Amino acid sequence: MNRYPIWKYLLILLVVIAGFIYALPNRYAPDPAIQLSGQSGSMVMDESLMLQATAALDEAGIAYFGERVNGKSVLIRLRDAEQQLAAKSVVQEALGLDYVVALNLASNTPEWLADLGGTPMKLGLDLSGGVHFLLQVDTASVISTHLDTRLSEAKAALREARIRYKSASLKDQVLTFTFTKEEWQDQATSLIRKEFRDLLPTQSKNGSLFVVSATMSTTAVKEKEEYAVSQNITTLRKRVNELGVSEPIVQRQGRDRIIVELPGVQDTAEAKRIIGKTANLEFRLEAKPGQIAGREEFAFRSESDQGRLAWLERKIVISGDSVTNANAGYDENGRAQVDITLDAGGGRAMHYATRNNIKRGLGVLFIESKARLEMQKNEAGEEVSVAVPYVEKTIISLATVQSALGVQFRITGLDSPGEASELALLLRAGALAAPMYFVEERTIGPSLGAENISIGVKSVQLGLAIVALFMLVYYRVFGLFANLALGLNLVLLIAAMSLLGATLTLPGIAGIVLTVGMAVDANVLIFSRIREELKNGETIQGAIHSGYDRAFVSIVDANVTTLIVAVILYAVGSGPVQGFAVTLSLGILTSMFTAIMGTRALANLVYGGRNVEKLWI
Repeated sequence: MNRYPIWKYLLILLVVIAGFIYALPNRYAPDPAIQLSGQSGSMVMDESLMLQATAALDEAGIAYFGERVNGKSVLIRLRDAEQQLAAKSVVQEALGLDYVVALNLASNTPEWLADLGGTPMKLGLDLSGGVHFLLQVDTASVISTHLDTRLSEAKAALREARIRYKSASLKDQVLTFTFTKEEWQDQATSLIRKEFRDLLPTQSKNGSLFVVSATMSTTAVKEKEEYAVSQNITTLRKRVNELGVSEPIVQRQGRDRIIVELPGVQDTAEAKRIIGKTANLEFRLEAKPGQIAGREEFAFRSESDQGRLAWLERKIVISGDSVTNANAGYDENGRAQVDITLDAGGGRAMHYATRNNIKRGLGVLFIESKARLEMQKNEAGEEVSVAVPYVEKTIISLATVQSALGVQFRITGLDSPGEASELALLLRAGALAAPMYFVEERTIGPSLGAENISIGVKSVQLGLAIVALFMLVYYRVFGLFANLALGLNLVLLIAAMSLLGATLTLPGIAGIVLTVGMAVDANVLIFSRIREELKNGETIQGAIHSGYDRAFVSIVDANVTTLIVAVILYAVGSGPVQGFAVTLSLGILTSMFTAIMGTRALANLVYGGRNVEKLWI
C-alpha cells in the first residue's frame, strides 16, 4: 500500500527536470537594443551600414555593445535602457528613412537552452513595456481615389448618353463638368443624380459655359472613411498575425487613427516595416503606341531595370483588393515569383480586360507610401528634420499577355525571394484601404513596468510565504510536502507559459496569486480527509490511501468547473482578461499534477510500505 511503480517516479522526475529547464531562460533578462532593417525585403544589411550606425552612436556618446549583422538586419545592444529612444533617433537621422530603425529587446538565453527550444516568457506592455505605434489613416486619399474613379465612370456614362461635355476635371474633391449648351447641363445633372447616388450635383454658369459641379455627400464621405479605417484595422491584425506577434493590441483611436501595441520580445524592426507598408497593386494595360491621353509614365522597381520607364493606361483593370491568396515561389528558370489568386469579380475583370488585348503589355504597379526627411522650422524658429509623406508608384512587372487571364496567374520580375515573400505576405494579409503614416512610436512605461513587476513579484512572494507558513504549522510534515509541491507548481507554470509563448501581464500575475491559493486547496481537502480517516480508526497507511483516493473526485470537480470559467473568459475576453484566463488555466492543470501526484509521491517515499506509529499531520 502507498507505493508508486518506478515508472511513475521516473515520469514525475522527468516533468520536474523539464520544468526547471524551460523555466530557466526567465533568469536571463534581455538587453535593450535597436534593430535596423531595410524598407524593402530585398535590401541587404552589411558591415558598412553597421559601422555607420555605431559611428553615429559614438558621436552622440551612447554606449553600446554586441553588434550583430545577419544580412537582413543589424542588431546593436545598448548599455542603458533609458537611451533606447535617443539611440533610435540618432541612428535614424544618420541613415535616413530608407532604413527602419526600431526598438527591440535582445535575448540573452544561453545557446544550449535555445537549442532545446527554451525561450523566456514574454511580458505584456504593462510589465516590460514593448512598442507602441500610433498611425494616421489618410482618409482624404480614399475620397480622392474614389472621386477619380467616379470621374472616369461619369465621363463614360456621358459619352454613352451622347451628352457632349467640353471639359471634365477633379480638383479639391470636386468634380467639374463644363458644357456649351444648357440642355446638356440639365441632362448631365439628371444622369449624375440617377447613376451616381453618392454624388450631389449643382449647376452654375461661367461666362458662356454651363457648369455642373459634383461633390460626395456627407453620408458617403463618412461611409468611405469608416470603411478605410475598419479595413486597415482588419489588415493590420492579419499582418501582425502573419508576423507571429503574441497578444497584440490593434484598435481605433478617434476618427482616423489606429493604435498598434506589440508586447514582449519581438522583431520590432520587421514588424514596423511590414505594418507601415501601404503596399497595394494596380494592374494596368500598357499604353498603345501613339496614345497620348489617359496614360501615365512610371519607372521600374527592380535593380536590373534601373532607369527604365514605361507608359501605362490610367484605367485600372483590378487592384490588390481583388486578391484572395498569394504565395511566393519560383518560375521555371528559378527566379522569384508570386502566384496570385483573385476573387470572382477580379477574375471576371481580368478576363474581360485581357481577352481582347492579346500581345499587349500588362503592367503590375506597386504602390507604397513612404516618407522623406526635410528640414523645416518649428514654432521656436529652429531647423528640425520632419518626415514628409509621399506616394511612390513603380512597375514590378510588365509582361506580354499571351492568352486571356482568369482568377489565377503569376507576377514575375521580382528582385529576390525575400521581396517575393514580403509581397505575398502583404497581399495575403489584405490591401490597406488607405495610406497610413507613423505619428508616434514609443516604449510603454519602462519604469512603470519595472514597478509593476516588483509589486507583482512581492505579491506572489507574500502570498506564497503566508500559505507556506500556514500549511507548515497546521499540517506539519504533510504541509512540507504541500509547500514543495507549491514551489514546483510555480516552476511548471512558468515553464508552460514560456513553452507556449504566452504573454504575462499584470492580470496574469493576479492569476498566479490565485493559483497559489487554489493549488493548496487540493492538498487541504486531501489532508483533512486523512485526518478524518485517522479519527475513524483507520490505520495510518489506510488513512493516507483513502485520503488521496476519496478526495480525488472533489478536487477534479472543483478544478474542472474553474477551468470551464477560465476557458469562457479567454473566448469572450480580450487583452488583460485573456492574460488572466491563460495563467489561471495553466495554473489549474499544473496544480492538479503537483498537488495530487507530487505530494502523494513524497508521502509514498516517506511513509509507503513502512510501519509508522505516528503521523505528523
